[in-house]
Amino acid sequence: MDKVVKSDAEWRAQLSPEEYHVLREAGTERPFTGEYVDTKTEGVYSCRACGAELFRSDTKFESHCGWPSFFEPSKSEAVTLIEDHTHGMVRTEVRCARCDSHLGHVFHGEGYATPTDDRYCINSVSVRLEPAP
Repeated sequence: MDKVVKSDAEWRAQLSPEEYHVLREAGTERPFTGEYVDTKTEGVYSCRACGAELFRSDTKFESHCGWPSFFEPSKSEAVTLIEDHTHGMVRTEVRCARCDSHLGHVFHGEGYATPTDDRYCINSVSVRLEPAP
C-alpha cells in the first residue's frame, strides 16, 4: 500500500474544517451526531482522507456508545494502533495506515458479544461508506 503524504495546506484544501479537525488534529465528533451511527447499509467504509478500505459493514455492531462501532478492521494492516495518553486516561488510538489520519479509538474486553470483543469506536467524519452493489 502506497503511503499518502501531504502538506498541512494540502490537507486543509481537501478536507472540510470538521474533517480536518478530526482526521488531522485527532479531534472527535459529538456523540450520536455522526452520519453512520445508526446506519445498517451494507458496504465498505473507507478513509475519508485517502480512500483506503478500513472496515466492512459485516463487522459493524450496535454498541450504543454514540459512534459507529466495528469489531475488527477489514485487514489488520489497514490501521495502525497508537497508545494515547490524552484526557487523563490511557486509550488506543486508531489511525489509517495509509495516510496516518485519526479515525477514533479501540477498546478491548468490554464484554460485547462479537468474535473479537474489541470495539473500534470510529468517527463518522473519518470514513466514507460505499454501499454494496
